[in-house]
Amino acid sequence: MDGGDLELGALLAAAEAAPPGESVDVVARNLQKRFGAERVSFLFVDLIGQQLVRLNAAGAGDVVERTGPIELRESIYDTVLQSQRQHVEPDGQGGRRVITPVSNRGDCLGVLEVTLQYADDTVLRQVREAAHALAYIIVTDRRFTDLYHLHRRTTRASLAAEIQHQLLPTAPSCEASQFALAAGLIPADDIGGDTYDYTLDRDTLHLSITDAMGHDTESALLATLLLGALRGARRGGCDPVAQAERAHQALMKHSRGLATGQLLCIELESGLCRLVNAGHPWPLRLRDGAVEEVRLGVNLPFGVPAPMPYREQELLLRAGDRLILLTDGMQDRAAAAVDLAGLVHETRDLHPREAVRILTAKVWETCQGNLTDDATVIILDWHGTPAASEASEAPAVRTCA
Repeated sequence: MDGGDLELGALLAAAEAAPPGESVDVVARNLQKRFGAERVSFLFVDLIGQQLVRLNAAGAGDVVERTGPIELRESIYDTVLQSQRQHVEPDGQGGRRVITPVSNRGDCLGVLEVTLQYADDTVLRQVREAAHALAYIIVTDRRFTDLYHLHRRTTRASLAAEIQHQLLPTAPSCEASQFALAAGLIPADDIGGDTYDYTLDRDTLHLSITDAMGHDTESALLATLLLGALRGARRGGCDPVAQAERAHQALMKHSRGLATGQLLCIELESGLCRLVNAGHPWPLRLRDGAVEEVRLGVNLPFGVPAPMPYREQELLLRAGDRLILLTDGMQDRAAAAVDLAGLVHETRDLHPREAVRILTAKVWETCQGNLTDDATVIILDWHGTPAASEASEAPAVRTCA
């Protein structure tokens, strides 16, 4: 048994030489060769974030007996994902069961589970390194195979749902030194057209949350047009006002319908957020332990013929702020019974991805799994930078001329 340090180059070379659907097998063979690992498997977090689906490594020892989705809540896997810490326990047969988070830049893909007959601190560290490498391998390989998309699904997807899922970023969570963010979307029974998006430039974080009116494929097609216009404008260097204008003109030109949205550009150095609110629900902000609505000025939705131009507003984020963006599906009809402000306060010490999971799960449970509209939330924790002034007394919201 070779217990040397993980040779990342060799592992990546082996992964590249193998078919893209065999990432877990490559890591499993590596762990078997070096440590005699048994029963190696990777467990995916499903699209809703409530269950895990096990993918066994081919030839990784005995086949794991569990089949079908595994409930995540209050399981040991849940503990590992929340803490992002490795868990080790006896396997009942003289070995050690090791469960390790598989994450990339704050995005929790799942957990790696292996059984080892011998596991000292050095071995456990190298299993963590292998799990980290697996995260990068999966992020790369899922561009070339549907395997990882397939295993994340615990329910059958309609055409509208398929369109909607393809519009969203591949990672629902992201971390950098200045911030951590996470997003979640609970689709309605009849898809309601929600989307969220983010991207990180060298000096700016771009965020958007949108709600295309209508249901099923009509709303999904409207969301496609809307998000395509927004991304095209953003990638062309447009500010939030110009992005809003492009989205509005696209909907007007193609007569597809109406949509609400919020577009944000946040300067990483200062925490200054420039935004446009196109008929969208107000965000919530947690600051100094208190939850409040950020009462933005509201423009008309995209696609509404109106003589008034979109207006840019400024919102200064302070280190320690938590900003919550949401669609009306988080507040309407049965979901209105959920005390969102109270939940935001209760989950204030959790990572955004865990807070998102709790908020969306609560809405799902309150609606008994039957949503009449999509429910979407983005949570942004702003850490700030040393150069940003935390003592600024600038107005909470300022409308630009």
